[in-house]
Amino acid sequence: MMKKLLFAAFVLAVMPATAQDTYESARLLGSDLNGTARYVGMGGAMEALGADISTMGTNPAGIGLFRHSTASLSFGFVSQQDAQKFDGLGKTNMSFDQAGFIYSARVGSSSYVNVGFNYHKSRNFDQILSAANALSKCSQNGLTYYKAERGIYELDFNKQGDVIGYEGDNRSWSYSENDYMNANVLLLDPNDEMFYTMDANAYSFDKAHRGWIADYDFNVSGNVNDRFYWGVTVGVKDVNYKGYSEYAESLVDSKGSCGSVAVGDERKIKGSGIDMKAGIIFRPVEESPFRIGLSIATPTWYDLTSSNDSYMVNNSDYGAWDEGSSHESYDFKYYTPWKFGLSMGHTIGNQIALGLGYEYMDYSASKNRVNEDGRWYDDWYDDYYTRSHTDEPMKDNTDRSLTGQHTLKAGVEFKPVPELAVRFGYNYLSSPYEERGVRDMTLDSPGVSYASTTDYVNWKDTHRITCGLGVKAGGLNIDLAYQYNTTDGDFHPFQPYAGNSGVKEVSNKRHQVLLTLGYTF
Repeated sequence: MMKKLLFAAFVLAVMPATAQDTYESARLLGSDLNGTARYVGMGGAMEALGADISTMGTNPAGIGLFRHSTASLSFGFVSQQDAQKFDGLGKTNMSFDQAGFIYSARVGSSSYVNVGFNYHKSRNFDQILSAANALSKCSQNGLTYYKAERGIYELDFNKQGDVIGYEGDNRSWSYSENDYMNANVLLLDPNDEMFYTMDANAYSFDKAHRGWIADYDFNVSGNVNDRFYWGVTVGVKDVNYKGYSEYAESLVDSKGSCGSVAVGDERKIKGSGIDMKAGIIFRPVEESPFRIGLSIATPTWYDLTSSNDSYMVNNSDYGAWDEGSSHESYDFKYYTPWKFGLSMGHTIGNQIALGLGYEYMDYSASKNRVNEDGRWYDDWYDDYYTRSHTDEPMKDNTDRSLTGQHTLKAGVEFKPVPELAVRFGYNYLSSPYEERGVRDMTLDSPGVSYASTTDYVNWKDTHRITCGLGVKAGGLNIDLAYQYNTTDGDFHPFQPYAGNSGVKEVSNKRHQVLLTLGYTF
């Protein structure tokens, strides 16, 4: 093996169109159960009950139930169960979760118009994921070789002497950054410039996810005669994600163990998005406090930048190089699906509040958008915009791998005395992943071309159990909530193509303690 370092970047400048793959983008879908401690303690089932600032991002009409101005601030701790510290990320981390205010103005004897702003952390990415399992008759480098063997691309040398996967005279969109490192570091035999593959008998994987999606919501809402409530929210989202992973395989040949290979990868996704939500709440029977809520949320239109720093270390008896690396940054767009909500709320005197909610979002309707080369000019807005179009091969894979997600929420609040509230809630999310969903690295797609890893997880149903307490002293409100969140999933180091691909059951169990300080005036 040649004792030489390969530091060549995986240059894609001649192919400027960019997009993201199904599984990398799917981490931006959905939201955590987060906000004020009252909202979390009730399992999020407050869309029809309203009068909580967190409903601004779910059913904006809930803000129309405020009759006084208010401000609140929420923070706490999130702790991951059964996790070991990795890449400096511990299993327990502090989180700043919510800050907002509502200004309420009376416009009639029993009618109000309210305006408000709320920040809340809709996604907390902090998570440590670890998996290890046996492999048989396959490997990550074997997937690279398999694609060449199947004629998906042809491995050949460019003018700089790097191995590239070609489709005709052009570089194939199916040739990923991970393929680039595998082909140049492991598959290439330096003696006869032929390509070989090696199987692995085991792998280990560790990844630290960090970051957040921060929602900044601006709301206007109203109350008509204490019977009909309406609201509209315009939301701006700030995405800041970072993931660092280390993947290692034990390689084998006909004589047994022949060394190992390790891949380190850092992926960052940053950018912003915008969406709108609208909702109504009404009391169908004037004499009854029973309320029905309806809500709708547009897609979030994201404009994002993804970048990676990846490297491969070869400690085997084969291959051309000791090390390889790949570094890329690119812009892309991502459009999430529409979301629909139905909710019911009822109060019994001043002691009991009951909430029930349902939401639906079709994950398979999300779209990875390819940025086209060049810009167009809009005389009306006097600005420039980047054209984009749907990545159709990736959209087909999204249709096959993702599905609709159903969310059920239930909550109850009991006040033994006016100054004290006790809350319980349950929140259920069906799996948005098809059981046989695949991060397909054989697609003729820019989303594959820019992929620097091959792993993915098909997460299953999520269960959230919550409880909380609230204390009121004059205009001051102090609320405390606890949430237990559990999700299981199937980890794949790479898509199955032969043998035993080492699927491993994993879980994400999280505990959250949340404190909200609020003041009504």
